[in-house]
Amino acid sequence: MIKLYNSKTRKKEVFKPIKDKKVGLYTCGLTVYDFAHIGNLKTYLFEDLLKRTLLYNGYDVKHVMNITDVGHLVSDDDTGEDKVEKSAKEKKMDAWELTEYYTEKFKKDMASLNILKPDLLIKATETIAEQIKLIQSLEKQKYTYKTEDGIYFNTSKLSDYGEMSNMEKIEAGKRVGLKDKKNVTDFALWKFSRKDENRQMEWDSPWGVGFPGWHTECIAIAEKHLKIPFDIHCGGIDHIEIHHPNEIAQSKAAFGVNPANFWLHGEFLTVNGQKMSKSKNNFHTLDDIISMGFSPLNYRYLSLGTHYRNKMNFSKKAMQSAQNSLKRMQNALTSLDQEDGQISKKYKDRFLEAINDDLNSPKALEVAWKTLKDNSLSDADKYETLIDFDNVLGLNLGKIKEDTISHQTDSYLVKIDTSVNLSEKVKNLILERSKLKSEGKYSDADKIRKEIEKEGYAIKDIDKNYYKITKK
Repeated sequence: MIKLYNSKTRKKEVFKPIKDKKVGLYTCGLTVYDFAHIGNLKTYLFEDLLKRTLLYNGYDVKHVMNITDVGHLVSDDDTGEDKVEKSAKEKKMDAWELTEYYTEKFKKDMASLNILKPDLLIKATETIAEQIKLIQSLEKQKYTYKTEDGIYFNTSKLSDYGEMSNMEKIEAGKRVGLKDKKNVTDFALWKFSRKDENRQMEWDSPWGVGFPGWHTECIAIAEKHLKIPFDIHCGGIDHIEIHHPNEIAQSKAAFGVNPANFWLHGEFLTVNGQKMSKSKNNFHTLDDIISMGFSPLNYRYLSLGTHYRNKMNFSKKAMQSAQNSLKRMQNALTSLDQEDGQISKKYKDRFLEAINDDLNSPKALEVAWKTLKDNSLSDADKYETLIDFDNVLGLNLGKIKEDTISHQTDSYLVKIDTSVNLSEKVKNLILERSKLKSEGKYSDADKIRKEIEKEGYAIKDIDKNYYKITKK
C-alpha cells in the first residue's frame, strides 16, 4: 500500500490507480533556454524516486514528460519575451539549435544522476496542432476571448478555478496589470507575434500567426499520450500557484475533469536560505558540482537525505558529507561476499514501509544502513538486500565491483567511476599512476596521466584512489 501526499486534497491518501497495476505518470519537463540547475534536478530526482517506488511495488508505469521549447515567457503575467527567443538572441544562436543543445544536455544530466528515462519525452513544438485543437475546443465552449496580443482563457467561467492553489496569494502584484485581460488570473492560450519582433518560432493558426502559451502544452500532450484523466501529475512546488491551476482549468473546461487524480510537488533547493534560481544568479549546474570534486551520484545521495516535500539547503559541506556517506556505503558493499545471498524479508518490509509512506527516502536510507550494520545477517544477505533497495535508491550500488579494480601490487583498492569500457592497457595505466601518487612521485604520475589522455580518456581525481574516467 502506497500513501502519497496529494496537493489537490492537501493530505496523504492511499494511492489507487485508475487501471489495476497500470500507472499514467506525467512530469513537467525543463524549459530549455539554458542549462538545468541542480534545483531543477532536485525535482526530477524526486520524480524518479516516485517512479522507482511504483515499479518496485509491481506497477507498470507509463511516464510522459514534456520539454518546453517555446511559449514560456519571462513573467507570469504573459508579458515579456519568450525565454527561448531571448536566450537565442543573447547567444546569437538559432532558436531550434539552442533548444536542441540544452535538451541533449538535460538528457545527459539525467543519465548522470541515474534518472530513469521517461517513456516519452515530447517537445512543445512537436504538438502545435494538438494545442491549436485544444484551444479551438475551449473557444467553442466559450471559455476564451481575444485581446490585442492573444487568445486568453477566462478563469471567471470556472467557479473553482485555483482550487489547488492559495488564491489569496494570487493578486495584481503577482500577475502584474490587467491591461485588456478581463481577470487578473486569466492566462494566454495563444500569443500573437508582434510586428516589431522577428520571432524564429511561430506558426499559423485560426487566430493569426503566433505561438502557444506555456500552460497549454502539458494538457495537449497528456491527452494525446495518457488520456485524461490519468493517475499522477508531478512538478516543482512553484507550479502550485499558477501553472498547474491553469492546466486544471483547461482540462475541466475541455474534458470536464481534473486531468490527474494525484498531484505531487517537490520543494525548493535553497542556497543560504534563498531559493536557487537563475533570476537570483545563485544557481549551480551539475557540471559545477563535478568541478568541485563531487560525482552526480553524491548529489543524488544528498537529495535522498531530505524528504521531497522539505526544502534542502545546498552547500559544499553538505555535499562533502553526502560524498563521505556514499563512499562508506560503497566500501562496505565492496567488502561483502556476494555469493548465494538472500534478500532479508525483515529489512525489505521496513524499507517498503518507509518508501511507501509518501516516499520517505531519509527513513529508507536509515533502513539501508541498519541492514549493513546488522551482524545477524550474512554478508551475502546484506549485499543482496542492498542491491534490491538500490532499485529504488538508484545509487548504482550493483556496479561497484564492475567499477573497482584491485591494485596489482598493493592491498588498497583503486575505484573508477566510469560509464565507458576501459581496455586493460588503460586500467593498468590508472593503477600505475595511483601507485606513483601513493609513493609521492607526482611528476611521474603526471606523465602517466598524459599517456591516459593519449589513449582518448580524461581522468579526474575525486579523492585518494578514486577517479572519474570519461571519453575525451
